[in-house]
Amino acid sequence: MVPVCVCDWQVSLAPRLNGFGYELFQVSEERDEEVAAFCHMLDVLRSAYPSSDPSNNSGFVWSPSVGPEELQQGLGVSVKVTVISDHIREPLTFTCDGSSTVDLLIYQTLCYANEDLDHIDVDHYLLKVCGQSMCEVEIALFSLPPLKVELVLHVERLVQSVKALCSSLAAVETPDITSALNQLPACPCRLQPRVQKVNTYTHLQINQLPRETQLTVTLYASALPPPGGAEEKGSKQRRSIDSLGWVTMPLFNFRHILTCGRKLLGLWPSTPGSNTRSKSIPSMHYFTPSSPLYLLPSIPLPLSTSPSLSLTLKRSMHVRCLCFSSLSPLYLPRLTPEDKRLLWEKRSFCQSESGALPLVLASAPRWEWACLSDIYALLRQWACLNHHDALGLLHATFPDQELRRTAVQWMDTISDPELLDFLPQLVQALKYECYLDSPLVRFLLRRAIGDMRIAHYLFWLLKDTLQDSQFSGRYQHLLAGLLCCVGGGLREEFDRQCWLVSILAKVAQRVRDTSPSSRQAILREGLEEVRQFFSVSSSCRLPLNPGMLVKAVNIQSCSYFNSNAVPLKLSFQNLDPRGDNINVIFKSGDDLRQDMLTLQIIRIMNKIWIQEGLDMRMVIFRCFSTGRGRGMVEMIPQAETLRKIQGEHGVTGSFKDRPLADWLQKHNPTEDEYEKAVENFIYSCAGCCVATYILGICDRHNDNIMLKTSGHMFHIDFGKFLGHAQMFGNIKRDRAPFVFTSDMAYVINGGDKPSSRFHDFVDLCCEAYNLIRKHAHLFLNLLGLMLSCGIPELSDLDDLKYVYDALRPHESEADATMYFTRLIESSLGSVATKLNFFIHNLAQMKFASSEERPVLSFAPRVYTLKTDGLIRNLFVCRHIRTYSPSKGYAFVVKVEREGQQGSVLVQRSFEEFYELHSKLRLIFPSSKLPSFPSRFLIGRSRGEAMADRRKDELNGYVWHLVHAAPEVAQCDLIYTFFHPLQRDEKPGTVVNTLQSKPAVSGKVVGEVKLSISYKSDKLFIMVMHIRGLVSDGTDPDPYVKLYLLPDPQKTGKRKTKAARRTCNPTYNEMLVYDRIPRGDLQQRVIHLRVLGEGAFWENTLLGEAFIPLKTLTAGQCWADWHQLGTPSTDSTR
Repeated sequence: MVPVCVCDWQVSLAPRLNGFGYELFQVSEERDEEVAAFCHMLDVLRSAYPSSDPSNNSGFVWSPSVGPEELQQGLGVSVKVTVISDHIREPLTFTCDGSSTVDLLIYQTLCYANEDLDHIDVDHYLLKVCGQSMCEVEIALFSLPPLKVELVLHVERLVQSVKALCSSLAAVETPDITSALNQLPACPCRLQPRVQKVNTYTHLQINQLPRETQLTVTLYASALPPPGGAEEKGSKQRRSIDSLGWVTMPLFNFRHILTCGRKLLGLWPSTPGSNTRSKSIPSMHYFTPSSPLYLLPSIPLPLSTSPSLSLTLKRSMHVRCLCFSSLSPLYLPRLTPEDKRLLWEKRSFCQSESGALPLVLASAPRWEWACLSDIYALLRQWACLNHHDALGLLHATFPDQELRRTAVQWMDTISDPELLDFLPQLVQALKYECYLDSPLVRFLLRRAIGDMRIAHYLFWLLKDTLQDSQFSGRYQHLLAGLLCCVGGGLREEFDRQCWLVSILAKVAQRVRDTSPSSRQAILREGLEEVRQFFSVSSSCRLPLNPGMLVKAVNIQSCSYFNSNAVPLKLSFQNLDPRGDNINVIFKSGDDLRQDMLTLQIIRIMNKIWIQEGLDMRMVIFRCFSTGRGRGMVEMIPQAETLRKIQGEHGVTGSFKDRPLADWLQKHNPTEDEYEKAVENFIYSCAGCCVATYILGICDRHNDNIMLKTSGHMFHIDFGKFLGHAQMFGNIKRDRAPFVFTSDMAYVINGGDKPSSRFHDFVDLCCEAYNLIRKHAHLFLNLLGLMLSCGIPELSDLDDLKYVYDALRPHESEADATMYFTRLIESSLGSVATKLNFFIHNLAQMKFASSEERPVLSFAPRVYTLKTDGLIRNLFVCRHIRTYSPSKGYAFVVKVEREGQQGSVLVQRSFEEFYELHSKLRLIFPSSKLPSFPSRFLIGRSRGEAMADRRKDELNGYVWHLVHAAPEVAQCDLIYTFFHPLQRDEKPGTVVNTLQSKPAVSGKVVGEVKLSISYKSDKLFIMVMHIRGLVSDGTDPDPYVKLYLLPDPQKTGKRKTKAARRTCNPTYNEMLVYDRIPRGDLQQRVIHLRVLGEGAFWENTLLGEAFIPLKTLTAGQCWADWHQLGTPSTDSTR
């Protein structure tokens, strides 16, 4: 019998005398004691949280971003708050500390609004966030209506059918079922299962078995020979034995009583590839003593003495545990018998490394009665783990109830915002609990009662896991228990959300299945059902975030994306009149659990960086799966894909260096705005490089990377991760370690040559990478707990090993810095990434809409005849010299319009005129357009004489353009081209503010950054960067050569590799000197020389420095810039 995992629940009201009690299922104790005990636990748990107690949720302004320890310290973070309320005339704006509580903000607002606070209670008001952006929060103040508390709560009774209960619990059989089964006719199947052997365990001591012992029964069968036919000789030996199904059940029930009597067990189908050849075929029915057998284990006393250990062995054990702790849970199954023996015997000396506890416990020789005393004694002696390490004890490797209870107890200190970060993993850990009621279940339900956000996300996570047929029965009970605990109001809210999601799923499926020409009409028709939904339900919270409360759908603003899954772009009207519309993407046909997990890990990475004082300016958005193959994704406003940005420069825009810089300049016209945007780009690009490399994010084309107008870059669509690359035939499309292209480097450097800002980018990447490496065990634990969730690309330890290899926890920070620097160089030099972008551009041309009009790359928006007025005349009056973004000439055009006095002057380069003509040719035939001057000229194309010649040619072009046919002369492209930009208000083009700073005048010819440390008689010198090298007009190929003076034996020479054609090279190479006694270190001097590599081994000395080490101490890391002086000689060495 294969269990059916669909339950028919009937809802009915069932008031109880105590006001909080209810029955979860209509079952009695003798039919299922465990479910009845679970219902009683819910009664007790819910009664401990009366609805009239407001002390369960105090709240913080910025608590989701920082931890409780940092909140107490304040972090020095200031938040600008604007409060809007009917109680004050004008919006109130003030600055508060990041750790300010909600009560304090309400009280401060009331102080401004009221003179007498004696008759005002702060508890009668609440705050609601209306908008937020980069440390600015807009809040509305509301007064609470009188609180109505029902002394008698009406609760719901869920009635389950007997058959569904039998299949889901796999432990119930009634006489009616037995009689019905006996009346079934024999199955005429060629595979006839029959009992071959009854296994009897005669020497097994029940009282020594672990309480969590599971009994696994597998049903095998072999094919019978054809009827009436003679069996061939030898075929009996070759006959295969196939596994039909299996079932697992606890040997002891939740009361520690041995399971007794005859049981009807539902079989799970065997997975492909799991068939084994065996001659013994267990029966699916088993018999145990008819009288109950209680298991009351008495724990023996632990050993009173601890083994002694030498100091050297203590250190070696500490190092071994320190190395192993970062491997958990990856290393647990790979511990050798010798590792286990050593870790368990010397367990007392591993306590200095708290994260080693999972490894030590995994090394326990046995979990039987005789070993429990030492295991539990170790738990009591071990220092309390933080919640990051406690996650490692919730893996399937540790089923012991006492151990899991201790892990949950250690996790009880976690704050609600931090718990939200780990909620998906804790929901998966419920699979590894032996019984329905467990400390982890109580912990999650208790937190859900106290925080609506936890209840909201826990509901959708449990609902999503109902698709897991093997554990659906347990999750059904937990979901029902959650619904009973949270109360009727939230249950009604969940019903509305499920109703809305089901409507959207049907609409998305219909749009996807129809032809492209009819999709918009089908979408409008389907959204009418959504409009009817909101006519019945006045409002609904979106599954993405319980704070997203919407009241209607804006049908005119909804559309769909031209991709394979055809996701819907939906726009909802915010219930808050002060809030903006809420835009989301609804996907049907895509499994969003992998995207959800990836964004969760990136969100945790960002919090680690912030807590360490490093703000990477990451764009964090939510993605939530609302069922298998469907879900919602939050849309980020004011953002475009790299494909669209590069497409403004043509189909080959992915091979050009300036598209990103031009696009940012277009949306940030002033110097300050552009510099801020570039700063945001540097930080966010560094964070994306680190995060995508660690998680092995693949399928990275220019439609999966987006850029905000503020400069923030972020990735979307994580269909491939953990190194599972997208294949093009037998070729991997993702060839680079991560996406970092020359157009990104162009924005960072402020041009096509490396600058000192590139040094900052490399340092940011390496620092962010090293900070994440310190928490390697956390990310391995998080991913390890998700191995059973069913994500295809996260299914075994090899997938975890990819993350471990990427984090390299066994290496030092210096080695990791050098490693990641090489990755940056490899990614920047990869041609495959740009080629991948170009191929994707070609592939997406079939989705291009004929209604899409070309736009100008340098214009932030489109202007028309209606907005600007009719152009009467155009005249190119002169040319001016420009230096940014490249040297050349710009042409000043005088624009005269009807109804306007005077004229307007605009500056346009020849390349911008050429872009206008190219875009016009995409709309109009060449016969309607004037001829354009040739781009290719003999001689110096940037000379002043050539600029004079082009001025006259462009004058003729614009004259014919303004006198062309009306559809040409009055098109939007021309009016956008001649609309004044902010740069036109200045007499000349803005000089590039991102050029590297010039070298200091005098004898200083540059600076070099070194990181110097001394440890164990070794001197480590990392050559990091050089900036501001003075050259003779051509960029050199510099490299660094070191000498450690005094050096009478001429053995102290070390050198780096040469960088190519740059005055601001990055090296991050480690040069090591061995056998340097500590006493000699104070007398040593580093002689550093920077040389330019030339032809025929003729190297040029570019600068040198002498760095004494008299102030360097052992264990100190000295990182600083050192000035390079004028070479004392022109010779090379």
